[in-house]
Amino acid sequence: MVDCMKYLGIDYGAKRIGVAVSDESAVLAFPLGTVAAGEKALGEVLDIVKENGVKFVVMGESMNFKQEKNPIMKAAEAFAEKLQDHQVPVIFEPEFLTSALALRQTQGDPQRRERARKEPTESELNHDASAAALILQSYLDRMRKAQ
Repeated sequence: MVDCMKYLGIDYGAKRIGVAVSDESAVLAFPLGTVAAGEKALGEVLDIVKENGVKFVVMGESMNFKQEKNPIMKAAEAFAEKLQDHQVPVIFEPEFLTSALALRQTQGDPQRRERARKEPTESELNHDASAAALILQSYLDRMRKAQ
């Protein structure tokens, strides 16, 4: 049951980690921001968990077109283990092209998308948080349907 619990959505990436948070009733997911991947990422995500009263983290389960784990998934699983070592339960939610969809939603122009890959601006970073929100929303919707 997802009632009265806050969730944190994570779109794990090699450079940036997109984060999103649910509302108190776990109905809607909202993009929150990004955390730079690297040695400080775990501490920053744990701070976000604490500040937002999060009970569960929902991470995107990244697969390729053959439904096999892609290269970033190994790093995402290691990050999830570190969160769990800090008593933060992690749930994996299948994702498929959420980053591409979020990028399309936040930047419809292909030239702007290419620029974002090279030198992301503050507004262009929003697609990472939007991808996290899409992952989290998918999980919340699926849980509501299962009730």
